[in-house]
Amino acid sequence: MKNKFLTQLLKLRHKLNRYIKKILSIRYLQKSKTFNFLLSLTVGVIFTTIGITTDWATTGTSTLTYTTSWIGNTIGSGNLRVQNNIEAMYVVPDGTVYTNSHWDEAGMEAGIYKDGKVIGALGDTHGWSRGGGKAVTANSKYIYIAMTQGSRGNTKEDYPPEGTTWHCVRRYDLSGKPAPFPEGRGWDKSMLITSTKSEVTGLATVGNELYASDFAANRIRVYDTDTMKELRSFTFANPGAITIDPQKKLWIIQSKNGSKPAKILHYSQSGKQLPQEIADIVEPSVIAIDHQGKLLVAENGPRQQMLIYDIKDKPVQTGSFGCKGGIYAGVPGEVRDLKLYGLTGVGTDASGNIYINSNGFNKSGTDLRKFSPSGKLMWRSLGLIFVDNADADPKTDGVDVFTKQEHYLMDYSKPAGKQWTYKAYTLNAFKYPQDPRLHTSPDGTFVRRIQGKPFLFLTDMYNSFLQIYRFNPDKDGKVAIPAGMFVGTNSADKPFLKGNWPPHQPKQGEWIWRDRNGNGKFEKNEYDSSKDYPYIGGWWVDSKGDVWKALRTEDGIRHYPLQGIDAKGNPIYSYSSMEKQTTPNIFNDLRRIEYFPKTDTMYLSGFTVDHPAFGDDAGVAGSEIARFDNWSKGNRTPRWRIVIPYDTTGKREVSTAAMSMAGDYVFAVTVKTAEVYVYNAKTGAQVQQLKPGPEVGSESGWIDIPYGIRAFRRSNGEYLVFVEENWKGKVIVYRLAG
Repeated sequence: MKNKFLTQLLKLRHKLNRYIKKILSIRYLQKSKTFNFLLSLTVGVIFTTIGITTDWATTGTSTLTYTTSWIGNTIGSGNLRVQNNIEAMYVVPDGTVYTNSHWDEAGMEAGIYKDGKVIGALGDTHGWSRGGGKAVTANSKYIYIAMTQGSRGNTKEDYPPEGTTWHCVRRYDLSGKPAPFPEGRGWDKSMLITSTKSEVTGLATVGNELYASDFAANRIRVYDTDTMKELRSFTFANPGAITIDPQKKLWIIQSKNGSKPAKILHYSQSGKQLPQEIADIVEPSVIAIDHQGKLLVAENGPRQQMLIYDIKDKPVQTGSFGCKGGIYAGVPGEVRDLKLYGLTGVGTDASGNIYINSNGFNKSGTDLRKFSPSGKLMWRSLGLIFVDNADADPKTDGVDVFTKQEHYLMDYSKPAGKQWTYKAYTLNAFKYPQDPRLHTSPDGTFVRRIQGKPFLFLTDMYNSFLQIYRFNPDKDGKVAIPAGMFVGTNSADKPFLKGNWPPHQPKQGEWIWRDRNGNGKFEKNEYDSSKDYPYIGGWWVDSKGDVWKALRTEDGIRHYPLQGIDAKGNPIYSYSSMEKQTTPNIFNDLRRIEYFPKTDTMYLSGFTVDHPAFGDDAGVAGSEIARFDNWSKGNRTPRWRIVIPYDTTGKREVSTAAMSMAGDYVFAVTVKTAEVYVYNAKTGAQVQQLKPGPEVGSESGWIDIPYGIRAFRRSNGEYLVFVEENWKGKVIVYRLAG
């Protein structure tokens, strides 16, 4: 229909041309200026209309309607939303929850929650070399948090000298404003320096006394809650979290030290050790006293439960809360109300309601829940995403969506922000302790179906590796099992990854690891090694399961054809089967690569000879995107080239971070403004420019990762465009009508 319509328009245009020539051949009309003006105006309008119509017919550049939604955070906009991580929390009798964490991208390191809502945040915890910490407590007048303050060079305000960090207790009033005191430090005199060697690891108050764990000094320090002057201190090896029982005695976690297991010890206020102790908990992470005077202990080892102790005499465990085994009970990884994982906070209010925060493993994100005394879930606040993006499972038409650790179930009939349900947590820290997600910081997610089976591929902020995960529902439920990994070449001829992980990695060059025996461990006979140009532009996994790597050099395309799937379910790749392909000569710095086998189409982005880079910003997609047809047949002449927003000043105000192709469109997102440019995949013409809508407060943070955009076309023609939004802890989802 479109082609027939276009043919008729072109015939009309040719007829008009002939007719106008005949009119202009009449001499007396040639002399009339009025006639010529009116004729020109009429022809201009007609030709412009035809031009616009034929452009729409040939390029499909009609305006696309779209809406904005999001996944991963209970709250989608505003200054008060669920923070990135909760690493400590304290519950007061009326059910107000005070929290603390080392870092929140939008500056909400310490939040205030009540009745399932974020009702406030502690001010001035972010920036200026300042951050939060892993301890918080409160009394009837003040909130006290652990925090850090680094140096700021020569300033008039009170900051540490260069090379020094203050580890402090900072005091706030109950509204969240800093509460200075006479000998306070810092620019507003609200900071109490406890150490310059390590952070405060525990806080508690009783009466007019504040107790703080000084880990580096192996001491518990006691301060006056009003004057903040130190009253006394006593020795305590490896002090952690502190809580105070109804008899005003202290219970303190003694952290694990080498082969010595962690314990919970009992002390008087004066620092005398009392005979009671709890020594049979694998990993006590936090403790609290409930409304009945019982000791609550978060067991962050394999049990993943809150344990309850009667402590009137010798401590006796009288109960537990949560499923034994936590998130790995029943169907491993499946999210259920009473399945906990990575506990960082426990507490109760005066009515006996229970509050528990799960932070996952390797700081996966906030999962704060309130339960009734009988164990019924009353509310839940989620902040699951930080420096990450999502991708859709092609088999389920975008109903199943994955990020690096989470699995969401989507219902697109619901309103914005209500479409996602947190379905599964895909990391098993106990069965697979060598999972790369526990040892690195991956972000961009690729979901692929290879020979009908689902796989996750993850890369990182610097494109330095590609991680591969498989699924085995019968044995591992919803858990993504480490299956393989690609890394780049270390330019210094050293092991690619520093530290003790992974074991047995080659001492230089690059490598491919495959989990040959299926146990998820990196073992000596499971590496294939090589050496190549060390600077990577990007990765891609095509629909057949082939891996592509773009290197920032002239012969910079590496193609790793899938060699099959082994008996354990791992995809097989090797250097012996790798194909080297030459970068098209228009590029002098290749950054991103996307190949589509069904159409034999290659999309590349990078800096070009015509539009070179300003400096060396390794994190951006380049200055141009180009499409190449018949790639496998050797064609290296682009069908089209488009110049995308890129930096020409060195200030990075305008740069493109990432690209993604789906269906009829190519999508690209800018770094600082997070605007999505939509291009016609056939012609390269720009179609649309998407901006965060009112559903997400019309705002977004920067795009920090090379795969900060991922597009997917559903069977009904609708496009889902996932965009990283780490500033306020979510993934933005644009929905474009097909």
